[in-house]
Amino acid sequence: MTAKTMTKICVVLATLLTLSACANTIRGMGQDTANTVNATENAGKRVAHAAQ
Repeated sequence: MTAKTMTKICVVLATLLTLSACANTIRGMGQDTANTVNATENAGKRVAHAAQ
């Protein structure tokens, strides 16, 4: 293989690695947001129950 071909392969692999890392980060942010919503709902229920 030539140096030009190897460079192209390395660029493609680096791009794929970067994109997969971004997907994991976005998925994690979605899970964190869902957990925050659940915690807020639970806190609201506890406050409402305590007020009765």
